[in-house]
Amino acid sequence: MTSPSTLADATQLAQGIEQRLNQVLIGQQQVVREVLIALIGGGHVLIEGVPGLGKTLLVRSLAKVLELDFNRIQFTPDRMPTDVTGHAMYDQKTEQFRIRRGPAFTQLLLADEINRAPAKTQAALLEVMQERQITIEGKAFSLQEPYMVLATQNPLDQEGTYPLPEAELDRFLFKVMIDYPAHHDETRLVNMVLDGTIRASLDVDSLSPVTDGPGLLAMRQLSDGILIDEQVLDYALRIVRTTRDFAGLSHGASPRASIAVARAARVHALFEGRDFVTPDDIQQVARPVLRHRIQLSADAEIEGQTPESVLSRLLDQVEAPRQ
Repeated sequence: MTSPSTLADATQLAQGIEQRLNQVLIGQQQVVREVLIALIGGGHVLIEGVPGLGKTLLVRSLAKVLELDFNRIQFTPDRMPTDVTGHAMYDQKTEQFRIRRGPAFTQLLLADEINRAPAKTQAALLEVMQERQITIEGKAFSLQEPYMVLATQNPLDQEGTYPLPEAELDRFLFKVMIDYPAHHDETRLVNMVLDGTIRASLDVDSLSPVTDGPGLLAMRQLSDGILIDEQVLDYALRIVRTTRDFAGLSHGASPRASIAVARAARVHALFEGRDFVTPDDIQQVARPVLRHRIQLSADAEIEGQTPESVLSRLLDQVEAPRQ
């Protein structure tokens, strides 16, 4: 299985994975790129979008192309923490307790409609995301790296949902917005259905692996060596720090966001084939890092502003270093 040994190898491999996924998930190139950046960077992703846009298909395809274990949890209001993590159960034959592992024991976990889970269940997932371990009956079980939680939520249907607490939102490296495909992409999709080729295109089993877990971890290690100049790092920090006292925001991003911007910018540079981070890399990852970590003020909401519009204004006002 392919495992990169140089930065050039890692770039070629990352672009190959991206190309393979874009053949399956039609018209969602930005979503694919951002999810791959988060995965290589060792972070989790919150995906927001209406049903039917291919979120489950993306995760299943990712697991196939990278030869990673995959589980899916459909969250509902009656889900208990043990439905996620597992529990100890008494075996009458052996007269001993044994551990029944829940679906969180995997490498890629799709947490579908996470905002339908009650607070206790979300808290159980928080340990999984932060500590990369699961505790059952006082015993901690480490999870196999690479490990990633991809959580989804529907922005339209809010009935019977529980808002995600800020502490949990802060654990997601990215919040990715998945939208309807462009007209030409949707035309291509419909034509593929009509001429019967859609089955072959969307058959995940037909995808061949490009690399595996060790290969992915090697890419992560190579991205850690990408240079961030002091001025570029300062630019990232100024963007994050500006969110804390910016007009239209009542709540800004924590230092965890500063770390996230720097980590993600390195991986973005890897995709672009560079061994150094540019201000453009910072700008490309700033929105998915920050959009779920900021809170609009009451006045901004009344005026009809959105996190996207406020972030656009903020990025325009924070001066980038001259190269």
